[in-house]
Amino acid sequence: MSREMALQAYRHLLRSTRIAFQGDINTLSAARFEARRQFDSNRSVSSGSEDAAGKIAQAQEIAKFLRENVVQGEKVDTEAEKYKLRIHEHTERGDNEDIKTAGKGNTLAGVKCCQS
Repeated sequence: MSREMALQAYRHLLRSTRIAFQGDINTLSAARFEARRQFDSNRSVSSGSEDAAGKIAQAQEIAKFLRENVVQGEKVDTEAEKYKLRIHEHTERGDNEDIKTAGKGNTLAGVKCCQS
């Protein structure tokens, strides 16, 4: 792993914060500050080590998570507790199949958990 890969991961992380926290200046600034702090704290890690590779991979995973799984919500109705979500083209969308089958087949060695 090289310095260029670390810079690429850092830029990817900053782009992901911009996408995830668009319009929320305070959260965007805090996320960018934390990214910078983490990269600065690991500046002394040698560029070819396994530790550096792990930290770069972790930064890439965080960037991916921010881009695909963080959704902003804005309260639009205080009485009804309604929110407007900002879902963008990078937001991961599932199919709910795992939720539909969640309660079915809860067994332990073929015996339903509530049977004795």
